[in-house]
Amino acid sequence: MHINTGASGIAGDWNYALSVSDAPITMIAHQDDIYESAYAEKIVQAYKKAKDPIILFTDYGELREGQKVTSNKLLRIKKFLLFPLRAHCFHGSRWVRRRVLSVGSPISCPSVSYVSDRIPDNLFDASYNVSLDWAAWEQLSRLKGSFVYVPETLMYHRIHQGSETTRQIENSGRSREDLLMFRKFWPAPIASMLEHFYRDAESSNKI
Repeated sequence: MHINTGASGIAGDWNYALSVSDAPITMIAHQDDIYESAYAEKIVQAYKKAKDPIILFTDYGELREGQKVTSNKLLRIKKFLLFPLRAHCFHGSRWVRRRVLSVGSPISCPSVSYVSDRIPDNLFDASYNVSLDWAAWEQLSRLKGSFVYVPETLMYHRIHQGSETTRQIENSGRSREDLLMFRKFWPAPIASMLEHFYRDAESSNKI
């Protein structure tokens, strides 16, 4: 067991976890989430077949009051955004994955497995509280290599009033960070428009 005695916070914890792993693939499990028993098997299978993978990730569902939810407005939007990456030929396309990320963050952070020797030090930016995963995908999307999408629901994210995601939505922290992310891809007026619609979709994270 390793205990982080350095930088605190979400970014510090996640960066520390990646730094101490000596496995070829590393997954950061979140305490609010559960994984299907086939998750590891499917990720390893995809890793063995992939060409120069950077990250591998799956679809996800939600846990609401103990019940598994696999389809709602937000989940349908995210699956739609990821649709281009169902084609294996696009996994290595920087242009395609940046277009996917330019209209939102459809990659669920707890579903992601990282190829350890492809991940830069301090991947997660501590200046973000909620959109730090989106910022990480944007950084990685610039690299040569593959974003490997496994289009199966293999993990579930628990939605509850005490979650950091819900808290940040309620105090507008996420809206500010999402706007910063959209500006990495778009001029300011378009970024503001996209953030407005994205905020509406995020509302489903509330209880």
